[in-house]
Amino acid sequence: MLVTDINNVKIYNLSGGKSIPEWLTDRKQKKAPKKNPDADRHIELIQDFDMPGVASCIAISDDGQYILATGTYKPRVKCFEVSNLSLKFERCFDSEVEKFTILSEDYSKLAFLHADRYVEIHAAAGRHYRLRIPKFGRDLVYHRPTCDLLFVGTSPEIYRLNMERGQFLLPYTSTTASAIDSVTINPEHQLICVGTQEGRLEAWDYRDKRCCGTLDVAANLPSTNGVAAVTALQFKTGLTLAAGTSSGHVLLFDIRARNPIAIKDHLNQLPIKKIRFQPDQKSVYSLDGAMLKIWDETSLKQKACIESRSNFNDFAHFPGSGLFMFAQEDTKMLPYYIPSEGPAPKWCSFLDNLVEEIASETVQNVYDDYKFVTKQELADLKLDHLEGTPMLRAYMHGFFINIRLYNKAKAVSDSFAFDNFRKDKIRKQIEESRPARLQIKSALPKVNRELAQHLIQEEHMSNAKRSAIAKGLLGDDRFKQMFDNPDFEIDKEAEDYRLLSAVLKRADRDKARRKEKIVVTEPNEEDEGKSTDDDLYSEKSESEKEDEEEEQEEEEEKDVEMEDAKPAYSKTKNNRPDKSWAREEADHEDDDKEFSLTVEEGANFDIMQPAKKIQSVSLGKRVNKLEHATTNVQFQNGVGRREITFTTTGRSSSGKNAMDRERARYQSELKKHKEERRQVIRSAKGVIKKTIFKKH
Repeated sequence: MLVTDINNVKIYNLSGGKSIPEWLTDRKQKKAPKKNPDADRHIELIQDFDMPGVASCIAISDDGQYILATGTYKPRVKCFEVSNLSLKFERCFDSEVEKFTILSEDYSKLAFLHADRYVEIHAAAGRHYRLRIPKFGRDLVYHRPTCDLLFVGTSPEIYRLNMERGQFLLPYTSTTASAIDSVTINPEHQLICVGTQEGRLEAWDYRDKRCCGTLDVAANLPSTNGVAAVTALQFKTGLTLAAGTSSGHVLLFDIRARNPIAIKDHLNQLPIKKIRFQPDQKSVYSLDGAMLKIWDETSLKQKACIESRSNFNDFAHFPGSGLFMFAQEDTKMLPYYIPSEGPAPKWCSFLDNLVEEIASETVQNVYDDYKFVTKQELADLKLDHLEGTPMLRAYMHGFFINIRLYNKAKAVSDSFAFDNFRKDKIRKQIEESRPARLQIKSALPKVNRELAQHLIQEEHMSNAKRSAIAKGLLGDDRFKQMFDNPDFEIDKEAEDYRLLSAVLKRADRDKARRKEKIVVTEPNEEDEGKSTDDDLYSEKSESEKEDEEEEQEEEEEKDVEMEDAKPAYSKTKNNRPDKSWAREEADHEDDDKEFSLTVEEGANFDIMQPAKKIQSVSLGKRVNKLEHATTNVQFQNGVGRREITFTTTGRSSSGKNAMDRERARYQSELKKHKEERRQVIRSAKGVIKKTIFKKH
């Protein structure tokens, strides 16, 4: 087996061991395997798994027991039975096969589309019937619910051949296509999709027998030379469809939307010949003439690829496994095994044991007996005079040279390599023995450095509780593994961390806002004599502010209740008119003329402006501010924040007592008024009963 390693994915070519260049003569190619020391380890997965000339198509039966392949020359079909790992039968045709499909679970019913417009129906014993379609065909598919065999080709018609009745039905005709290159059927809802030469995708419903939708695939492609035709189609589920184009692109569509989910470019501008899905691994297999690309359907990242020595024509994949079969422009049909894509099928389960045995061996990506060198490397080896001779084989930007000649030239040119190696080793040892000029020792551990730094910062905080918790985490031996063992590293890509990240970001944002509110300013000389309420509230904490706001809200609610009760009381006072009661209220207000409302000059009444930032002042200034009888009241409504300053001028204790007496008198009169109202209120029980009886 030949093992290659691409993107850390091992690919096993089961058809041979050491690779041999194509430019060698036939005689040397035959002698090369005999000189191979690994010839005894060569395995042949299926006996006579080849064609006389070229293999064109390959397929696997639904029961997984038979492999069928067509090729030339002479045109033929071969059936291999996997239980015996050998050929079961072989049949020949009159013309080459374009495509074929298996109609039954095994090999007993087959349909072949030939290049000369003929269609052959084969049974287990041999050819059952042969007929001809109106136009040259390019693809065919079998619709199992109706037993219809569908053909598409160089015309806009989709020809239908009913296998039960044995006759052609009316074809479906496309109005926008000149030719149809591919056709597929969704196994879940039986929707027929065809890819046209104009780069469109048309969907046909068997229930309506008409076109139910079109999709312009070529319009979603980047700028290409001409219009790209849809050459390959494959459904993954009832809604996901993959379309391959002649420009080398694979587009994944949700049939409910017009724009593709993803676009994969093969970057070689070769037509896509076939597409298959591996749902277990979320892989997509897309084949062109040069290679088979294996890529992830969500990220579009390429997992691996299998390159061809000659052009690939078709491939078959055993469902749920990592075994691939390739038909190519060569006599051999190549089986490949990729363990990362799935286990081996049951009939060749021994492949897993072989893979485990050779897993530790070195992997060769180039020819074993030849070395690729660039032109500069050839000049360094002083072998540039061999250009144009049979000793060098030009390839890409360099040459292939025999490995033995390369080793001899390398040994001659590197005669002083040991001396250079010895000097480099001595220099490295001297540098290691020298202590560094500047040695920075970090107290942070290697694991969870950010967490350790955060705990160290909390350890020196003024909050005693959080400081004690941080010291416990850093000093306790039970949590030592959290900063030493890499298994306890915080994974920021984990789902739990992602869910908590929003909470952590919010906490950091609140902390940043708290820091922005604390602004230290130096007071000017002009402001030293002034008394401002911001200085009085500068040293208050957030909790004290919240308490004050709650108290203010409670006071506002009480004031609102009093205002609601006052109008009801002002209408009547001991059955007196409102004017007399208002006159008494005016007299009481005259008694308290000492209390006045003043507003400082230059006050800011912008209610949409946020509150002033807290300022820090000295203790002496704070004492001086308290000597003034200036009170700052802040309240907030649904519109914004307002601020009112009350200043009392010469208010004595007698005025205060008068206000208390007035408040007590007001409360007593209000209480008395409510009692009087209760006495004059009459009950409505009798009236309600009378009206009820009258209605009945």
